[in-house]
Amino acid sequence: MSTATETQTDTKKKTKTKTKGTRKPAANAKTLQFPYAVIRTGGKQYRVAQGQMILVEKLETEVGSTWTAEEVLFVAKNPGDFQIGKPTVKGATVTCEVIQQTLDKKVLIRHHRRRQNSQKTLGHRQPQTRVVVKSIKA
Repeated sequence: MSTATETQTDTKKKTKTKTKGTRKPAANAKTLQFPYAVIRTGGKQYRVAQGQMILVEKLETEVGSTWTAEEVLFVAKNPGDFQIGKPTVKGATVTCEVIQQTLDKKVLIRHHRRRQNSQKTLGHRQPQTRVVVKSIKA
């Protein structure tokens, strides 16, 4: 009887064979649009291109007005033609149009003291500004 069960399990096993081929690009791979720049605002860095919409930390500007990012860390005009700032690129600006003042998703903060039957839940929504990049000047 033991031999019968061994032969049944052997027939059910399948082996995978790897096929060699070309590597497919990742589905979320970004293609570079030129010109593009790296700007710093709100303590964060963003890679932006013309026409791109981004969310940044809240800016004290009105909806519909223009905002100029002057802390430009890197500018690439064409492949192989770029400027790196030390710490910023001199004379480079990125002009954006403010589209919306909004709030981020709610983050829940929970405080708990063990064995004390004491707990507290707080929520926070970070203010953000949605902008569209209009032009990059180096």
